[in-house]
Amino acid sequence: MSEIEGLTALRGAATAVVHESYSFACMRCGHGWEQSYEIEHHTDGDGHEFVMYVANGQIVPSPLSRPTCQNCDAHVVRIMRPGRVSAAHDAAHRSHRAAPQAGAVEAPEPAADGAEPKEPHHWHLSDLLHPFQRKAG
Repeated sequence: MSEIEGLTALRGAATAVVHESYSFACMRCGHGWEQSYEIEHHTDGDGHEFVMYVANGQIVPSPLSRPTCQNCDAHVVRIMRPGRVSAAHDAAHRSHRAAPQAGAVEAPEPAADGAEPKEPHHWHLSDLLHPFQRKAG
């Protein structure tokens, strides 16, 4: 029997199953994602307890040990409580979908030096996570 088949057979013998979700943000490229896990608690033949993480029906390594960015494969990943990435994503999209106010519209004044007016800042997840980044010191 292969190791994978053995682990799959263990899935039915879990003594407890806990559901956990986490938000992840890559500090290198700014990619953010969320993932839910089933954490299965087992006891081996010697009576030692161990856990298995299952995501989307697949046994995966613990996301807490060495998470990897799904976008750039970096290991500089921030783990946060669930909902942080979706909340930042929703806030960014709400600001882009704001309905224009009724009333008079003013044309932007050209800059005194004749330069073009600045475009509004386009927010990225890395901009929203900036307060969480550690300062080198």
